[in-house]
Amino acid sequence: MDHAFDRDHAVQPAAEPQVRQVALETPIEWLRLGARDLRRSLRPSLQVGIAVAVAGWLLLAATWKVAYLAPALLGGFLFVAPFAAIAIYGFTRQLERGDTLDPAEARAAWRANASSIALFGFMLAVALIFWERVAAIVFAAFYRGEPLQAANLLTSLIFSGAHVPLLLALAAAGALIAAVVFALSVITVPLLLDRPVDVITAAITSVRCCLRNPGPMLLWALLIAVITWIGLLTLMLGLVVVFPWIAHASWHAYRGLVARED
Repeated sequence: MDHAFDRDHAVQPAAEPQVRQVALETPIEWLRLGARDLRRSLRPSLQVGIAVAVAGWLLLAATWKVAYLAPALLGGFLFVAPFAAIAIYGFTRQLERGDTLDPAEARAAWRANASSIALFGFMLAVALIFWERVAAIVFAAFYRGEPLQAANLLTSLIFSGAHVPLLLALAAAGALIAAVVFALSVITVPLLLDRPVDVITAAITSVRCCLRNPGPMLLWALLIAVITWIGLLTLMLGLVVVFPWIAHASWHAYRGLVARED
């Protein structure tokens, strides 16, 4: 069997990836293809989804006594999701090539371009920490009331109607940071896995995809956000399915947006 990833090559200068223009409705097709690949790799994909859900539960447990951080950190989950999906990208590429699924190889896919992928993972972690600090500052500036408890977080913060300015400020700050992170990362990890390019080239290519396809990429961002939040709001149980689904679909987004090498 041909290996999906060559672990021995080094990052080297390469031709600038060519960005395609896609139709507005194309993200729906990416979701369809992602669902197909999820069915074809159901067991290993759901294992990744379970690991992500467990990580979400651990995150909630860690913020139990500082409940105001929970919405920020759960929202920040979207920032690091591309890095967490590396194994799923490996499954999708194996299916694409007609190879037998090899979970061990898929999990080791990052070794194909280890230094650049590690650097990008660090960048995503910095973005998450930055967002958490911004959220903490917004809470300190706008929240007026009793200390929040995890048990009544939703009723106290959202459903009471008493904290509209806080929620609007959080939404505005989160949307701005998320837009930047999305533009820099939407196809970056798949590109780093697929080709021996550096992280700057990959991130710039991701931004170029967004600039050339503003409508489709806005739709894609909204679909990712809505589907992921459904997974989060089901006490993480939905993430078992929706995380690998979105990850499979994201590989197809990369294939649709970036032309293959000659």
